[in-house]
Amino acid sequence: MSTGKRSRARLLLVQSLYQLQIAGHDKAELLSQFHDRPEYERVDQEYFDEGLAAICDCRESLEEKIGRFTDRPVSQLDPVERAILLLGFYELESRPDVPYKAVINEAVNLARRLGALDGHKYINAVLDKAGKSLRDAEAS
Repeated sequence: MSTGKRSRARLLLVQSLYQLQIAGHDKAELLSQFHDRPEYERVDQEYFDEGLAAICDCRESLEEKIGRFTDRPVSQLDPVERAILLLGFYELESRPDVPYKAVINEAVNLARRLGALDGHKYINAVLDKAGKSLRDAEAS
């Protein structure tokens, strides 16, 4: 499995999590819609499907954890940054196979590509603090 497919899966995940916030679609609808998109053929499909399902199922819990590391309520975060943080916290918490520094690097790259001008700095700061807390042994 190439990291390219995993990175493309993350991009699609952020797009689906953005849509979840903006349009309010549920997990089944999002999975169906994104499976029909041509770019789905080029992603790590298992990673996308598992990630989207897990994030949708535990969104409230993830947002509560995100809120412990942000300087404002999660509800006030830009939807793109919120989507990236949902993915980042999911990976930090549920994907020990993804190194903590890789989680941060991928999230920062997504924020540079999709987010506000300096959004990547905010994403980096929040995930760095969270990573040191959630993955203490690995971060040390």
